[in-house]
Amino acid sequence: MALQLFKAGVDGIRNLTHDVREIRFALIEPDEIAFKAGQFVSFEVVNPKTGRTVSRPYSILSPPSRRDAVTLLLNLVPGGPGSTYLFSLKKGDEAQFKGPAGNFHLRGDPAKDLLFVATGTGIAPVWSMLHDRLERGSDRSITLFWGLRSQRDLYYQDELAALDRKHANFTAITTLSKPEPGWTGATGRVTRLIDEHVRSVANVSVYLCGSSGMIADVMALINKKGLCPIYREKFYDDSGTPDD
Repeated sequence: MALQLFKAGVDGIRNLTHDVREIRFALIEPDEIAFKAGQFVSFEVVNPKTGRTVSRPYSILSPPSRRDAVTLLLNLVPGGPGSTYLFSLKKGDEAQFKGPAGNFHLRGDPAKDLLFVATGTGIAPVWSMLHDRLERGSDRSITLFWGLRSQRDLYYQDELAALDRKHANFTAITTLSKPEPGWTGATGRVTRLIDEHVRSVANVSVYLCGSSGMIADVMALINKKGLCPIYREKFYDDSGTPDD
């Protein structure tokens, strides 16, 4: 089945860190999109190394309740065809993409607690998922473990703190693998958070997004604690593109 083609205009750009950017695309034609939290859209871009056109998918950061726009999260990878193109866009530019697509999406398990584990810009689909679930309302526990490298890579910390204050059932922990002096938060890889904070997975659905190594390590730890649904998305090196 062919994916739908969307025409959109760049109506917002936020530089979140030295190499991470948020871009909001306001839909023009069609003017609305329906998708599941966790899905992605794809851009056709030219690979500067080969001159060939390649497809690069990007997970939708915004929740499904926002139907008139699509917000994406990406990091700049030198020479990456996807990030090179998207980082060249300016406010007011028009672009085209296809979608939505992808099997990594929030399932309808309202009776299960949710555990999200992400590294880097793998937070993008998870961000859409957790906002979708919080918007819909649930008294089940929702936990996010997010791994970044150092303080200069931090973003969305104020937003997570606000969600934590607003929702008693939501907990977020950001851990830094290579923190600089002065960091008082969690340290080490996200696997350490699994060891320290996850006691049982008897009634939990787990969503993982990041490198293949992280996914394999977390899955092994979770499986030692018991059986539960695990959904996962591996990201490419080119600006956090999902390998679906």
